[in-house]
Amino acid sequence: STLQPRPPSLFAELRTTMAAVEDTAPVPRANEAAAGTGDGDAAAEEEAPTDFAWMPEGCVPMADGEYEVVVMGTGFTECLLSGLLAIMGMKVLVVDRNGYYGGEAASLNLTDLYKKFMNGESPQADFFAHIGGASGPAADRDFNVDLVPKFIMAHGNLVKILLHTKATRYLDFKAVEGSYVVKKGTVCKIPVTGTEVLASGLMTLFEKRRFRNFLLYMADYDESEPATHKEFIGHAMALYMNDEYMNQPAIHLINAVQLYANSLTHYENAPSPYLYPVYGLGGLPESFSRLAAINGGIFMLNRTVDEILFDADGKAWGIRGGNEVAKASIFVGDPSYFPSEMVQATGQVVRSICFLDHPVPNVGDCGSAQIIIPGSQCGRTNDVYVSIMDKQLEVVPPNITLAMVSTKVEGHQNPVAEVDAGIELLGPILHRFDSVSDTFGPVGDGLDNKCFISKSYDESSHFKTAADDVLDLYFRITGQELDMSIDPHVPQPGDY
Repeated sequence: STLQPRPPSLFAELRTTMAAVEDTAPVPRANEAAAGTGDGDAAAEEEAPTDFAWMPEGCVPMADGEYEVVVMGTGFTECLLSGLLAIMGMKVLVVDRNGYYGGEAASLNLTDLYKKFMNGESPQADFFAHIGGASGPAADRDFNVDLVPKFIMAHGNLVKILLHTKATRYLDFKAVEGSYVVKKGTVCKIPVTGTEVLASGLMTLFEKRRFRNFLLYMADYDESEPATHKEFIGHAMALYMNDEYMNQPAIHLINAVQLYANSLTHYENAPSPYLYPVYGLGGLPESFSRLAAINGGIFMLNRTVDEILFDADGKAWGIRGGNEVAKASIFVGDPSYFPSEMVQATGQVVRSICFLDHPVPNVGDCGSAQIIIPGSQCGRTNDVYVSIMDKQLEVVPPNITLAMVSTKVEGHQNPVAEVDAGIELLGPILHRFDSVSDTFGPVGDGLDNKCFISKSYDESSHFKTAADDVLDLYFRITGQELDMSIDPHVPQPGDY
């Protein structure tokens, strides 16, 4: 069920009026144009001066020409930062080579999804008929399919950032209905109530007593009070992707389990610790894009960045796309926009997007759920994650289930086979799209060359690592910590 009473969804309106003018915060016409609501480029070029002394010969200004921050890409991390920096009063330009918001974190309709995985080829009518089945041909308007499947921890940093920026005004959320873990080939529900603990097959009777004591201990744990410290382990609750946490300080595990527990108790009778935005994760970057536009930011889609321009000291001063140049003092973007020597490979992630004409077996009546398959349960080092969604989250039409399986690639001969442990849980599959993505991170911190590079999205099933990357980048760019003292339990003025 919906977690908060909210006004009707703004998502459909948000798609077509990303930079619309709010009565209390007029937006320059260039912002409307860049978001696709006006005649855009002409308006920006007419208003922008063209006699900049720094302009390379034969080039013209990109939009207004001069900015404080240029953001390359409209992915989750980039759009969050564009909104945060625009709120601070910085003049922000955001460019994206794609014709849609979200980058690798976009939510696509069926046609765009097919084109992305089939090298730009448009789907034929029989594809829509096959997906739609007995209900008739599938329609694009009924699909919002995430390229990167992730859920949101209800008490995590991302929720605090959403509340801090008031971006919740543009989003509706629902609770994910269940969280499961595989043990000895059986899908077991992670218990959230006393009754479920007693009925759970995850633990013996004596283990359940120890589990209860463990939860009580975690609730009372205080880092500053040594008397509360004990030993413990956890995979499904701490959400570590492998067993490397066993070699880390215990406080990291404690904080992770406390985050899980706090997220679970964040809303009364919550069936899991996870939230999900109605209409797909693409709403997150879109909401922060709107936030940035309302605060003066300019967005330009279908804009390639051919090169980043550096001065003699190695500091970035501008970007060039075709014969258009924009100047700034800070450059933010995903790794794909930067020279290869500025990024380093961190691995690969394999993801499979599957359409089903039936509910996923062994998860009861849950229309949305997560299944974690620990690596030790399927002969791997890293866990396999299964995300399940249906019509309740407005990502597929009725009678269709969307399941996404992901993991970190450990071998290279047949990476797609590495999600087989998750695929086997789904039953018959109508259609499947597979991808193997290289992941990258920055070589440096960006302080010397003013290039602040985000990290690629990992295989984890939640946004913790991505939100941490946002906070780290924000600190490096501004020199100050983002205020995260806001209490997610207490609605702030203007939150909803």
